[in-house]
Amino acid sequence: MTPYEALLQANGDALVRMGKADAHDPWAGSPFEWLMRLPSRSRGRAGELIAESWLIGLGFEVRLPLNTGHDRIVSRRKVEIKFSTLWGSGEYVFQQLRDQDYELALMLGVSPTIAHCWLVPKAEAFERAIPQHGGAAGRDTRWLRLRAASPPAWMSLHGGDIEAAVPVLVAAFAQ
Repeated sequence: MTPYEALLQANGDALVRMGKADAHDPWAGSPFEWLMRLPSRSRGRAGELIAESWLIGLGFEVRLPLNTGHDRIVSRRKVEIKFSTLWGSGEYVFQQLRDQDYELALMLGVSPTIAHCWLVPKAEAFERAIPQHGGAAGRDTRWLRLRAASPPAWMSLHGGDIEAAVPVLVAAFAQ
């Protein structure tokens, strides 16, 4: 456990001991706790804003999209941002993947104490995702589910925890 993770844990423990948090809520005291109070549609928007601010903080140029086929332009590349909080099953579920006008899918996942990020080429993300809805109408919308503690091996090429994601971002956006 890193010193920051230990501090987050201590913060959560103090909240519980002070009677200010639910001892059974893993999000209680987390810096991301506020996200859990948002409706899912608003979480996606919040995730876009978190990703945008984070990328700017890392020194990347981030601009608004040219059309509705992508969420941002990062260092001249069209990026679709997908966001997930950790589900009770221990999975991140990146929803509403579509074959639209973007090159890369930035998948940002947050849990109570750690965050993950993967930057996946659109074709690979779409190919590996499964249909989200049944029937003919559901074939254009997919989702990618992965266990946060043990993502599939192919994802390690595209990031991992936040520290592992930064070199991937630098390589992709320095081109």
